[in-house]
Amino acid sequence: MVEKVLEVSRLYKSFTVGKGTLEVLKNLKFEIYNKEFVSIMGPSGCGKSTLLYLMGGLDSPSSGDIKIFGQNYNSLSEKVKSKLRRTRLGFIFQFYNLIPNLSVEDNILLPVLIDGKKPKEYGNRLDEILDIIGMEKRRKYTPRELSGGQQQKTAIARALLMDPDLILADEPIGNLDSKSGKDIMYLFQRINVEMGKTIVQVTHFEEASYYGSRIISMRDGTIESDCGVT
Repeated sequence: MVEKVLEVSRLYKSFTVGKGTLEVLKNLKFEIYNKEFVSIMGPSGCGKSTLLYLMGGLDSPSSGDIKIFGQNYNSLSEKVKSKLRRTRLGFIFQFYNLIPNLSVEDNILLPVLIDGKKPKEYGNRLDEILDIIGMEKRRKYTPRELSGGQQQKTAIARALLMDPDLILADEPIGNLDSKSGKDIMYLFQRINVEMGKTIVQVTHFEEASYYGSRIISMRDGTIESDCGVT
């Protein structure tokens, strides 16, 4: 039986706006399985980024449940969720969130420093990841010396450093030109197939959604369709 990485059931999320309530997610139900590459697609404002933050434990639902690796977020303390995010999840955002005055390799090694571990112990892992993203010759460059695509590759490498089981990507090519965007999507495919990583990306680009193995289409906070990529 294929392992369930994520299980979402009866999920609702709303925000208070003035004196009213804005319902962003409405009764969502789906599952993500090990080694899938799932694209959650829909127009801006449909709730897909909110959903991604909930799946990463960065926010809490108004009601409903999200189980990750068999554990319900609702039953986990903030300390446990924080450790889970550091050790088993990799996050990639539209804005690369790199430290401007740090080199490529130092930006990639940030999770190690935050977790109180020694960077030297990750030397081989760093070399392996730099090879995967094709940035070996730019390891000493700072973000200002890189293109947008190269900065996003650095952010992807940082997400991979701790060998996460699940990668969550929020509009990962939203700031890139079409060629750089394709390069990033091909890289995601390699990470999914060659490294066996489960990937969930949210995107409003229809073309980007077809690089995965499955598309969940959203509109107005609900799921319109959920089907495999042919």
